Order: sequence, then C-alpha cells, then structure tokens
Amino acid sequence: MMIDVFKDKNVMIIGASSGIGEQTARLVNQYGGKTILISRNIDKLCEIKNELGEKSCCAYEMDISDLNNIGLKIASIISETGPLDGLVYSAGVSRFTPIAQAKPEIMQNVFNTNFFGFVECVRQVSRKGRFNPGLRVVGVSSVSSFHGNKARIAYCSSKAAMNSAVQCMALELSKKGICVNAVAPSLTNTNMFKAWLENSDENAEAVNNLLSRQYLGVAEPLDIANAIVYLLSPQARFITGITLPVDGGATTS
Repeated sequence: MMIDVFKDKNVMIIGASSGIGEQTARLVNQYGGKTILISRNIDKLCEIKNELGEKSCCAYEMDISDLNNIGLKIASIISETGPLDGLVYSAGVSRFTPIAQAKPEIMQNVFNTNFFGFVECVRQVSRKGRFNPGLRVVGVSSVSSFHGNKARIAYCSSKAAMNSAVQCMALELSKKGICVNAVAPSLTNTNMFKAWLENSDENAEAVNNLLSRQYLGVAEPLDIANAIVYLLSPQARFITGITLPVDGGATTS
C-alpha cells in the first residue's frame, strides 16, 4: 500500500481512544490521512492527537449510546472538518449476560452502542454534503456473530445485526457510490478482552476453548487495523456488503 494512500482524505474513527479504533487511527495517520477521533474519553483522544499532530488529527467527545444526539454532533463535526472519505465504527460494549438476566433494558443498552449507534452514524454521514465521492464505511463486528457463546446473547446478537445491516446498507447506498463493509475479529488483545477474561474462571475456560479453534493465537489490534485500512483504501474499491473474518483461523476449524 502506498504510504500516502489517504493523502487529503478525512477518516472519522468512532471509538478511537483505545484498542482497534486507536490502532486504526494511527495507521490511517501513518498513510497520510487526516483522522477525526471520536470517543467518550476525550482526555485519551487529546493524548493521541498531540502525539499524531494537530494538523493531521482532531478529537471530539461523543457518547455514541446517546442516539438522539448523534445527528447534531456529526453535523457539527463535519461542518468543521469537511466531508468524509472514510468512516470506521469501532465503538462497542460487551456484557456477560446469561439468558436469565437478559432483560429488555440490558439488551437495549448493548444494542444502542453495538448496533443502533452504527446504523445512525452511517445514516448521518451518508446525507448529502457530508461525504466525498467514494466514501468507504467499515464497522467492527465480531466472529461471535457467526456462532453462539454462553452468556453472550446481547453481544453476539448485536454483532450479527451489524452484519445484516452492512449487507442492506451496501445495496441501498451503492447508488451514492458508498461502499459498506465490516471486519469480524476473533480474540484480540484489547481492554475489552482483558476485562472479559478477568471476569470469571468460566470466561478463562471459554477463552481456552476458543483458542483451540483460533490456531494462530490471540490477535493484536494492529492485525485488525490492517484489514480495516485495506477496506478503506482504493485497493478495495470493488468490495462491498461483506463481513471479513480476521480471526486467526477460528471460522475454519
């Protein structure tokens, strides 16, 4: 990939304060793009912005679970930064939820961030005047969307919903020249994964079972960011409507 592949391109990264989102921001910046960082953790975003340079990076605080305010925030941000060439949705929450505890309000909370926030962000950035020709959207899903995990009904189903939405939006938005895809990471060395692992001995057992299928081991955020950046790039111009597993072989065994 050419080092300046994102030169003069605006890429908005939602959930950019840590893990996959942060690494994606660093990689887009490395390839010459201007990164628009969004997260609830504005202090961490400012640290990243200062490191990457204010000329090529800007940061905005936003709570993606506050669905009613997404439109106003995105409109305000784009009015300052200019239309987008890329959108990465890396915001997500995970919750250990046995079926007996999967009350509607708990399910709603997970879906607000993992699914409804994604759809609303795409809806907003795909409005006239908010994107440049060839806009590319990448959502961060999960291999958990392909198979069930014990006590993960909210997380798994919200990611499966994202995959389905990607197909629908890719078809509908193709007339605007917009491509929509997702990546589906497996076990990745992020704060979310560490917190899940530490939650209980049962989770540790589940991890061991998953790693028996994920035979390349635990991924690093950079492994996932590389796939995201590819899908954002012109090299992937003929790819849309897919969810790409980046899973160390987990879906093949």
